[in-house]
Amino acid sequence: MNDGLAVDPGRPEALAAALAAELAGALEDAGAAQPRLALVLGSGLGAFADGLEGAVAVPFEALPSMPSSTVPGHAGRFVAGVVSGVQVLCQQGRVHLYEGHCAEVVTRAVRALPALGVRSVLLTNAAGGLAPGWPVPCLMRIRDHLNMQGVVPPIDGRGRQARVYDEAVGRALSAAGEAQGIDLREGVYAGLAGPTYETAAEIRMLDRVGAQAVGMSTVLEAKAAAGAGLRVGAVSCITNPAAGIAVAPLHHEEVVEAGRQIAGDFARLLGAAIPAIGAL
Repeated sequence: MNDGLAVDPGRPEALAAALAAELAGALEDAGAAQPRLALVLGSGLGAFADGLEGAVAVPFEALPSMPSSTVPGHAGRFVAGVVSGVQVLCQQGRVHLYEGHCAEVVTRAVRALPALGVRSVLLTNAAGGLAPGWPVPCLMRIRDHLNMQGVVPPIDGRGRQARVYDEAVGRALSAAGEAQGIDLREGVYAGLAGPTYETAAEIRMLDRVGAQAVGMSTVLEAKAAAGAGLRVGAVSCITNPAAGIAVAPLHHEEVVEAGRQIAGDFARLLGAAIPAIGAL
């Protein structure tokens, strides 16, 4: 998929930038016309994109340098359209380290966004919950994260800063939750490499270091997006108690189903937040 890219193979950062630029050009040619805001929709949460006005869908397979997702609940396509007057680009599904991809591939799509005109990105995921007493399913705004995946994405100087999640985007999400009567929790997301779920000992460790949710995505995308100059916000759908504390064995189908159960609240939250975030 790298044929025709005039880059020095001895400079991996140049190749990463060229592949992201190639993807951005292909998305623009396919109809992603200057979106202001992008959303990455995780397991069971992709239905939000089905309601966009004037939707134009592009499957991952139709785009150079964009790998296909193999995970159930990830449609594997981009959908461009409008929400409340804001031009948006939704990514239905993502690729993960545990599918055999490297950090550069996992973050390629978010690193392509600035070239399309995107200013802000909302990352979403399905996650296991660690906080006692939280209902399942529920929604949590990610205030910060723990990268426990053992790798970092390609970044420039801005990506070396400690702050990843934009305060203005966070306030817009919280205000939208309050306006819609949605109990939007707030906490720290721990990103593990997967593909296995967590053991009880791992969950005790995560609890002690301050995590309220755990999953296998998002942290690399968030760091890469912030490093590319985007405003970053993120929401976890807490679909189940984390595997190490769940009473019964956890299956991915249950995660997807819980995402569908909370899809109404999720759609109302995003619909209310997008105008404010799009204005930033």
